Amino acid sequence: MPPLGRALTGLTVAGPTCHPPMESAWEWNSPTCPRLAAPPLRATPRVSLLRCVLLAASCCIPRAMPPGAGEGEWAAVERRGPHLWASGRPFVVHGFNTYWLMYFAADPATRPAVTAALADAARAGLNVCRTWAFNDGGYRALQLKPFAYDEEVFQALDFVISEARNHKMRLILSLCNNWEDYGGKAQYVRWGKDAGLDLTFDDTFFSDATIKSYYKAFVKAVLTRKNTITNVAYMDDPTILAWELINEPHCHSDPSGNTLQAWIEEMASYVKSIDPVHLLEIGVEGFYGPSTPELLHVNPDAYSGTIGTDFIRNHRALGIDLASVHIYSDNWLPHSEEDSHLQFVKTWMQQHIDDAANLLGMPILIGEFGVSLKRGKFGHKFREAFMETVYSTFLSFWKSGVIGGGCLVWQLFPESTEHMDDGYAVFFSKSPSTLKLLTDHSRSLES
Repeated sequence: MPPLGRALTGLTVAGPTCHPPMESAWEWNSPTCPRLAAPPLRATPRVSLLRCVLLAASCCIPRAMPPGAGEGEWAAVERRGPHLWASGRPFVVHGFNTYWLMYFAADPATRPAVTAALADAARAGLNVCRTWAFNDGGYRALQLKPFAYDEEVFQALDFVISEARNHKMRLILSLCNNWEDYGGKAQYVRWGKDAGLDLTFDDTFFSDATIKSYYKAFVKAVLTRKNTITNVAYMDDPTILAWELINEPHCHSDPSGNTLQAWIEEMASYVKSIDPVHLLEIGVEGFYGPSTPELLHVNPDAYSGTIGTDFIRNHRALGIDLASVHIYSDNWLPHSEEDSHLQFVKTWMQQHIDDAANLLGMPILIGEFGVSLKRGKFGHKFREAFMETVYSTFLSFWKSGVIGGGCLVWQLFPESTEHMDDGYAVFFSKSPSTLKLLTDHSRSLES
């Protein structure tokens, strides 16, 4: 789900860039995401056997963690089959998305909103926040250009991680965006064109060697970053629950899925070669693809099986630890009635949980789910019924011991951030019944 705002260059501060209006033709995708034209097919790179062997070896070599990182109340979250554990006991994700934390932390005037968001969530019993650890080009950019990063914005990310730790909040940090908001793959391709590369469409992000080197350099800069507040390297910080390769990747140019699969395999291997300790997830919405034709009917429509993603195949890539799924039935099925939406949610979750547990042997991560209050017929009552359906469905499987992982609502905002509301924002002061729903789920997970 892309943010509304575009993201402070630190050395040279550019003015806020204007957003063109998003297209609405592709209604099933995450809200405000346009449908991209499908360019020609491209050749598919493959990951070498040697790379896989090296990754397997690296995962078996323990890395020394800083004092306290691997024990006590704040140990790193680890995967044990389809379950998560931390500090010697099961860990379940009861989380939320607030994508703009680094962006707001970069400005002293808006930094208090970061603390407020984390404090509000902690009081409701939430324990994980998913947020962007990228901003590529443009205003308040972390990555000014390939191999060049803004130290002030990096210090803003330092603050986010430190403040999350202060509120006992784990983080899932996403490293790139499929969408143009905050740069994303389109910005990488623009940088490539500026360097003289002959690139014809944005999907070359997944296949061009130079563009992939840009992404890898950024990933290395983030993972090896030493926090200026805590003095702990990101890759050694148990505050970080997981890395996410890219938010909602699509590769329309290759509906077979081969191009995106090769990219996932290559980048998962690269991340794990630097940081074999932290968990890793892809960031996909969970659409079934060509490798499982018998499951295409579970998708919200036929088109969603042709965008280059493939839930089962993608998550069989070596190094992936969590099965990523998003749920936006109001956007994917805009003309359906409320009861149909709730039934879709149950079916969608049940199938993915079953596949994650039995085919993939890994925890499920409902990385985004929500309902917009700006899309016409859906109001607070339906949104809460939707959220309750998500929580109760996961809870039934989790309590039976079938699966671990958890769910992260899109999205929680503190007061004073109403101008950022994309329709999906939950403000506790305006929605006391939603706050109660979240706190009740917290108690259910604790019981």
